[in-house]
Amino acid sequence: MFKFQLLKKDGKARRGRLTTPRGVIDTPVFMPVGTQGTVKAMTHRLLEEIGAQIMLGNTYHLYLRPGTEVISEAGSLHSFISWEKPILTDSGGYQVFSLAQGRFGDRKSKVKVTDEGVEFRDHLAGDLHFFTPERVIQIQEVFGSDIIMPLDECVEYPIDEDYARKALSRTLSWLDRSIRAKRREDQALFGIVQGAFSEKLRLEAVRMTVERELLGYAIGGLSVGEPKEIMYSMAELVCEHLPEDKPRYLMGVGKPEDIINAVAVGVDMFDCVVPTRNARTGTLYTSLGVVNIRHEKYKKDFSPLDPNCDCYTCRNFTKAYLRHLFVAEEISSYVLNTIHNLRFYLKMMEDMREAIEGGRFEDYKRETLENVTKKL
Repeated sequence: MFKFQLLKKDGKARRGRLTTPRGVIDTPVFMPVGTQGTVKAMTHRLLEEIGAQIMLGNTYHLYLRPGTEVISEAGSLHSFISWEKPILTDSGGYQVFSLAQGRFGDRKSKVKVTDEGVEFRDHLAGDLHFFTPERVIQIQEVFGSDIIMPLDECVEYPIDEDYARKALSRTLSWLDRSIRAKRREDQALFGIVQGAFSEKLRLEAVRMTVERELLGYAIGGLSVGEPKEIMYSMAELVCEHLPEDKPRYLMGVGKPEDIINAVAVGVDMFDCVVPTRNARTGTLYTSLGVVNIRHEKYKKDFSPLDPNCDCYTCRNFTKAYLRHLFVAEEISSYVLNTIHNLRFYLKMMEDMREAIEGGRFEDYKRETLENVTKKL
């Protein structure tokens, strides 16, 4: 039911095609984040219009609400949210470790990690929950998502190497338990390569994860506060040791420049809240640079946001109007800004696929990085 084809390479950059039961995904691909079964400020029709191929959902959030019982009675997550294209759900492990530091006391009182699993209090009501690797797989099987992720232990930056080694050992053990727990053949389980920020641990992690011979591999534990140079070098190190014929997913990354640099070292799949979250704060990505639409200088700027963008926002509205909507705190500001930022990301992926096919990725990378990092 799942097949990955590597169609072309240009240096280390890869152009591929991932076939799933619910459709074909051209890579490199950006997956809009629909944490709770919806991409914030978007409808599914808008997502389809801007070219989204796949949506990402979050096991932690969907487990809390609406809950597995509701989704089960609806038939599946696809049925519940009326989205027929592929869905990837992450395990919720990152949210367990990050949100657990929020409203109900310090981390030690909220998260207890053992070899069996993770005990935590949710960020909504403070209720006590326990996630095991088996439970996380069972939840995702109820969802019926096309690509599922195993529970792993997320560590922070910086981290003591002794603890990083223990977390890696636990992650690999949990992966084995996840493999044994998996029952559905119409779902692809990806392994997650951890290892924190140590080259030695990362090499151990990738070797041992690949030994499990899964349908795809994710790179986890990056974009958690470490310097960009470390993130790029770790991603490149892992990619060098991943099989050529399997998709590679860099979790939670990132800004346009991060994605371009990661494609350059061989990554195929990405997700991040950056384009949607920043859209709601007025930070908009364009082919000419980054626009802060809140600025006074756009009050009488009647030019389009991005003259090179084909999205609904850029085809119909000026920067002056977008600024007015944002300053007036109109809901339509969130919608129009999000349409643009997501379309910018998806068009960037389209352009990278085309550049790889044409053997000109390095030229694309050099020209684009120079523009996307400018502050306008």
